Amino acid sequence: MKSPKQRSACALSSSLDILGDKWTLLIMRDLLFIGKSSYGEFAQSEEKMATNILADRLALLECQGIVTKAVAADKKSKFIYRLTEKGLDLAPLLGEFILWGHKHCAHVADTALMLELRQDQAGTIRKYQELARAAALPAPL
Repeated sequence: MKSPKQRSACALSSSLDILGDKWTLLIMRDLLFIGKSSYGEFAQSEEKMATNILADRLALLECQGIVTKAVAADKKSKFIYRLTEKGLDLAPLLGEFILWGHKHCAHVADTALMLELRQDQAGTIRKYQELARAAALPAPL
């Protein structure tokens, strides 16, 4: 996949070229806060993302260095996606989106994550970043 065309020198515009659709942010949510890592797990998210969109967004995230893709140890036809440090840098942004949605959108559930973020946003973000880092490490021999 080739990188999206940069439309301007504006940092916000350039960020939106990569992250500016709901599907990309939902994949990031699943990777960071839910612990999903495979195409099949992402495909089962309650938002029912079309498979062509899922494949495209995963390829974009990989192309941009936000995720890495590796063959699964248990099944050679399965790929595992992990957040890079660049991807982990998006954790505070995702936390803010979650808090904003809880405050301003009707019928949003009070989840354990929501309660954690409301009690200690910075600590919760660090916790999930560390969990994602640990998941990205190869298993010890």
